[in-house]
Amino acid sequence: MSEKFLPYALPDIGEEEINEVIEVLRSGWVTTGPRTKQFEADFAAFIGDGVEAIAVNSATSGLHLALEAVGVGPGDEVIVPTYTFTTTAEVVRYLGAHPVLVDVDPETLNIDPQAIRRAITDKTRAIVPVHFAGLACDMDAIIAIAREHGLKVVEDAAHSLPTSYNGKLIGTLDTDATVFSFYANKTMTTGEGGMVVSKHPELIKRCKVMRLHGISRDAFDRYVSKAPAWYYEVIEPGFKYNMPDLAAAVGLHQLKKLRRFHLARMDMAERYDVELAGLPLILPAKPKMGDAHAWHVYAVRLKPEAGIERGEFIQRMADKGIGCSVHFIPLHLHPVWRDGYQLKPEQFPHAQLAFEGEVSLPLYTRMTEADQTRVIATIREILGA
Repeated sequence: MSEKFLPYALPDIGEEEINEVIEVLRSGWVTTGPRTKQFEADFAAFIGDGVEAIAVNSATSGLHLALEAVGVGPGDEVIVPTYTFTTTAEVVRYLGAHPVLVDVDPETLNIDPQAIRRAITDKTRAIVPVHFAGLACDMDAIIAIAREHGLKVVEDAAHSLPTSYNGKLIGTLDTDATVFSFYANKTMTTGEGGMVVSKHPELIKRCKVMRLHGISRDAFDRYVSKAPAWYYEVIEPGFKYNMPDLAAAVGLHQLKKLRRFHLARMDMAERYDVELAGLPLILPAKPKMGDAHAWHVYAVRLKPEAGIERGEFIQRMADKGIGCSVHFIPLHLHPVWRDGYQLKPEQFPHAQLAFEGEVSLPLYTRMTEADQTRVIATIREILGA
């Protein structure tokens, strides 16, 4: 193999982020402090519409905090799509509640509102829609169902920054909370990290307390106070979910670049759309006119007439020096959920079929035009175009 391996994803880190991290190291304050507070303020301003933001050490912890804050507890049921990463369901179990898996729309691969409706019982407490790949769910239908049944809605927006729905950014809809991810391969990164946003002050207050051991006062405020401020109270058995300034330092500059990153992702997605058209592939669903897809993932599905199994396709791409991925292995296929809740593939026909042919292609802002040309040419070669 003569060409350099092209990975599935790489973060796009510049000198601005590196210099900010160096400044943090020199400042003597490396855990949650002034950079984290600034990142929270900047992120809330970016999302807009009066939201408040709480930075956390992962989207997983953010979902846990948000579901705890809306009152999910032992014995409750929370409806989640099977076509997601295990995080969406595992945080429900952290709280002693039960994830109820449902199927997805066969075109968008987002949670099916009618499947939500069929899954509601007297134990249902909340719905967690996942905006797959960066395309917004049918939030009007989901919010209407939630209101009809008195349910909470916590959006798993790990893929969807900056996605819009009906002209509004995800994070500003009429839901209880939205949780974003800044993992290394996301549309912006802090290495590890996440953000909870909400228009509900009491929810944010609860998340803030539970984020750091259930302590009644912010540790940063106590340690930088010029007057003695050593006293605090632990009012709940909380968690250790705070974001350190070292991560926030990266996030401050990634956020400034996010619009540019998004334009680049949209351009690459559009090129894939054009140059892969006519191949035996199902291309990703598009957003409604006027709305934005974040394009965290460009997920194609091999049609039967492609004449190649998904695993073989990925191996042949790798043999040509190109990394691909799969989003997702549905939850109903994993032993912990399959065996724990006696789940079978035929209960989720759309998710199962999508999984069997899905391949996520490289799409990240460090890719060059030549890199993408190489990906497209290799796909066409493998599919005999």
